[in-house]
Amino acid sequence: MNNKNIKIAYFSAEIGLSSGLPTYSGGLGVLAGDHIKASADAGIQMLGISLLYKEGYFKQLLDNEGNQKEEYPRFELGDTLSLLPNKFSIKIRKRNVWIQAYEYLHKSETGHIIPIYFLDTDIDENIAEDRMITLRLYSGDKNHRILQESILGFGGIRFLDTYDFNQVEKFHMNEGHSSFLTLALLEKYNKNEKQVQSMCHFTTHTPVSAGHDNFSIDRCSNLLDSLIPDDLNLPSIKENRLHMTELGLYYSKTANGVSKLHGKVAQEQFPDFKIDYITNGVYHPHWIGDSFSELFDDYFKNWKLDPDLLLGVDNIDDEKIISAHEKQKDKLISHANSCTKNKLSKDILTIGFARRAAEYKRAGLIFSNIEKLIEIGSGKIQMIFSGKAHPNDIKGKQIIKEVVKNANLLVDSVNIVFLENYNMHLGRLITSGVDLWLNTPIRPNEASGTSGMKAALNGVPNFSVIDGWWAEGCIDNSNGWAIGSPNSCNDKADADSLYLKLENQIINTFYNDKVKWAQIMKNSIKTGVDFTAHRMVNDYKNKFYK
Repeated sequence: MNNKNIKIAYFSAEIGLSSGLPTYSGGLGVLAGDHIKASADAGIQMLGISLLYKEGYFKQLLDNEGNQKEEYPRFELGDTLSLLPNKFSIKIRKRNVWIQAYEYLHKSETGHIIPIYFLDTDIDENIAEDRMITLRLYSGDKNHRILQESILGFGGIRFLDTYDFNQVEKFHMNEGHSSFLTLALLEKYNKNEKQVQSMCHFTTHTPVSAGHDNFSIDRCSNLLDSLIPDDLNLPSIKENRLHMTELGLYYSKTANGVSKLHGKVAQEQFPDFKIDYITNGVYHPHWIGDSFSELFDDYFKNWKLDPDLLLGVDNIDDEKIISAHEKQKDKLISHANSCTKNKLSKDILTIGFARRAAEYKRAGLIFSNIEKLIEIGSGKIQMIFSGKAHPNDIKGKQIIKEVVKNANLLVDSVNIVFLENYNMHLGRLITSGVDLWLNTPIRPNEASGTSGMKAALNGVPNFSVIDGWWAEGCIDNSNGWAIGSPNSCNDKADADSLYLKLENQIINTFYNDKVKWAQIMKNSIKTGVDFTAHRMVNDYKNKFYK
């Protein structure tokens, strides 16, 4: 353990490093993992801090009607995690809760190592109630969320002190779940607000108000004893609330949203604070599929560390691009056909839609006019859906049921499958293997949309509402297609736009103009170069990690 050179401490409630370590639920956690991996390639002196969820998020099981059932199998810690010897505690619920830490070492393409520390309360020293705090990600009621976030924030700072990480210069909070760390620093530095602010940076990821935790002050004070100061000066305090995003922003010198459009939205959400933006990026060495990886190895020797080399993709023959994609598509179709009774064809335009089942993402938009969908798509398109609904999200579960209901309804015309238990492995398979990536959020609720970046880097054109990263990346009918207007958003207009472009441009080009389709694939890859985690981390380094 090298604790003398670490300059950046990156805190996140979830960090997704691989499917074998299910300490993430979706985009936020996978982004955190990509941030750490790219930081390692860049040689940044960083560590990560999160919680160890021994029962993960959950394993999703679906019946024939799309009813979601959750299972919570404990995952094997395996050889990748090392238990550290020193336990430490914080006082919550009027007793000491003991914490242990596991170390995961991520080794970069260059050999540079970034350690990630997973905090865990499931130990013998704690009573049963406290052992459960870190057991599952995003589980339980508001009390449970406060306790988890206290282990992450207060416990994370206590961990750094216990193991003498005293060279940290910047604390990067990836969302408000970790904002309690600011109060721990405030105590550590004798209420010196300016010193704490100079050391903290905050990233907000969601324009959706429900995505920002806020709790009553009384509830926090009852649970966290003396950890909450009496003299906090936040706007939400006046309403007897503790807003975790506000808390993080107040004690941070700098802050950012995760796309140009989201930066503006976040600034409007939180007008009392200055919010910049850095558009998210994805860790391309992981997300580019095996066949394209082999092809790029032949043409661009150092592409994993220098993604700009992929801008030369026009020098690769169309046939090789198409062949690499077809191999990845074959792998996806074979997997899908092994999981479902609906058998997909390798010759049909395959549309992918895989993301969390949330209302604003509008998974059902393409089913707005079933007759029209059959008219333009029968025998010409097929679809792969995937994604989990939070166990307590009734509307999210209903969205999945509606997709499955439509899949059953359209079985003789437009083949549709829903692949259960969406995770990093399945996400890579889908984003690298479909022919077209569909994204239909209610603008401007998609802060970033990293799955579209993964698709683009695999030569998969995006077909998306002009939201998040696509507002920066879209060149309509050149590297993909825009749905609807950038200035307004309503279901009817967006559905009409979707059907019109699908029929007149996308289906027609896919089947009748292979030269143009291959060029759109190449343009997608070139666009994706601007949306890698290597570019993102370099932006953080130059803007905020000084």
